Amino acid sequence: MTLLPTIRQLSGWGCAYRSLQSIWSWFILNGFTDKPVPNHSEIQRCLVEIGDKEEKFVGSRQWIGSTEIGFVLDHLLGIESRFIVTNSGAEVAERARELALHFQTVGTPVMIVMAPGYAVFIVKVQQHSASAIDPNSELGGGQLAHTILGVDFDENTGECGFLVLDPHYTGSEDLKVVLSKGWCGWKPPSFWNPEYFYNMVLPQPPKNTL
Repeated sequence: MTLLPTIRQLSGWGCAYRSLQSIWSWFILNGFTDKPVPNHSEIQRCLVEIGDKEEKFVGSRQWIGSTEIGFVLDHLLGIESRFIVTNSGAEVAERARELALHFQTVGTPVMIVMAPGYAVFIVKVQQHSASAIDPNSELGGGQLAHTILGVDFDENTGECGFLVLDPHYTGSEDLKVVLSKGWCGWKPPSFWNPEYFYNMVLPQPPKNTL
């Protein structure tokens, strides 16, 4: 499975699309679906079909955020998501214990989205309520996304680290390059900018399949 053609097309934008594709790949590799990873146009088309975006959104370079990722997973895979909202990057580390439990019990990659401002609400995926989303809110697009693959949390000291996959990588499929250049690796709590808030999307596979 390769996403390089799509990744190169999205170079310079669309990190949330690539994070979604990484999450989708996890569901394929773990036997939850045999549906192929959608490209960015298919992701956009899905959001138009559910009424979240207008027709002109398809083929655009408009960014998407945490709520859109939840909508797509729910509509195309039937996967609901849980959301975590922090008021600053400094609070991400405070959620390390919660994230560690997620990886122990659920295991799905977590998309984390950075945006300026203050988080005031979360839109529930199952509602599909486009009218509840302010198009100018920071829960929409234009945000910087990463994918968290794991958390190292010390119960005694509270120290933590985050295994982060950076969707901004557009090079070759050379694992040595990806790892040596830090495109996938462990990041300290200071990696998360304290001047921004972060939304996290935690996909929840059906309980009867876990």
